[in-house]
Amino acid sequence: MDREALVLRNRAMAEAFHKLPLKHQARRAALMTLAHLPMWRRRTSETGRILLIRPDHLGDVLLTTPAIHMLRQRLPDAEIHALVGPWSADVLANDPALDAVLTLDFPGFSRIPKQSLRSPYELAFQTARQLRRIGYDTAFILRPDHWWGAMVAHLAGIPRRIGYKLTDVSPFLSEAIDHHAEHAVLQSARLIAAQSGNFALDELSLTYPVEEADRQWVRGYLEEWGISAQQRLIAIHPGSGTWVKRWTDERWATVADALHEQLDVDIVFTGADHELPMISNIVARMRHTPALLVGDANIRQLAALYERARVVLGPDSGPIHLAAAVGSATVSLFGPADPEEFGPWGAPERHLVLTSSIGCRPCRVIDWETDDPANHPCVRDIPIEQVLEAARRLAQRDRF
Repeated sequence: MDREALVLRNRAMAEAFHKLPLKHQARRAALMTLAHLPMWRRRTSETGRILLIRPDHLGDVLLTTPAIHMLRQRLPDAEIHALVGPWSADVLANDPALDAVLTLDFPGFSRIPKQSLRSPYELAFQTARQLRRIGYDTAFILRPDHWWGAMVAHLAGIPRRIGYKLTDVSPFLSEAIDHHAEHAVLQSARLIAAQSGNFALDELSLTYPVEEADRQWVRGYLEEWGISAQQRLIAIHPGSGTWVKRWTDERWATVADALHEQLDVDIVFTGADHELPMISNIVARMRHTPALLVGDANIRQLAALYERARVVLGPDSGPIHLAAAVGSATVSLFGPADPEEFGPWGAPERHLVLTSSIGCRPCRVIDWETDDPANHPCVRDIPIEQVLEAARRLAQRDRF
């Protein structure tokens, strides 16, 4: 298939993917009925308890933190709780802006298989009862399309329920904000501003605290690989949550070898346990031996490693946002997701985003299931030299 035909094919498939299936149309009708049932509402107070609902994984939760910090600065006496998945609780565990971090295996985000068609709704009623006992005055639905979280806030009787005016979400809200295409950091901040007033861009800083104990852990770990505290590092996180976002093992091996030779740096590969086979395959194709931090580190230790690295490279993934949050420069490879919405937050000259010129990008479809990967070359189309040039440009800035 030639490139033009492939683009037309993928555009048609993406359009079909984004259309609402018949079963979801039936669900929407049922949700509209549920949204109009009367619920007992808790009486509000001026500085009451606030619930932030965010079901996503590492990167999306990190991109919510600037808005959380803005909320704390504006409402210093409020009691603020976050409800997140256990897979991202560590992102917020030590955040001083929060009074409590609650966890929930959100349907659609958990890897636990759905037991039945009823189970997400049974969990919704169960969760709502628990939240009602705690008692919240305000809930923010921080993922724009998260109708399930909005429904739970409605069932829990939370008087102020603030989210975006999207078809399945807005019926459960007391305040629905117009949704515009913009960066995820701004989307969260705009919801917070519905309660606390307009905001300025300089209020929105993405940071992640690194503790000295974690820096020491990283120093010790790297010493076991023969890397001294003075040695310069570049980190590569080649994994991502879905195959369509990933580059090739051969290209990462070529880039790692070239950076090691051209910049006199040590290379450290990072990843989760399940990514070890992929990283082992990359290392097997290299001429030099990199260090590996795969499956051994928690998020705090990974943050300490990225803080030490001058540049962190990888596809669109949570660790790229973690690197940006601790002050490291980043080179990120984007495919189906739109970097205008999900790119690293920070000075553009320190966070270089690379994309393919293919005409069907960004399709915003991150799960093509069993479709042939050859039909989705948007990340693999990014050439090696472009990645190397971006990494060299950042590495040779004043931090190096």
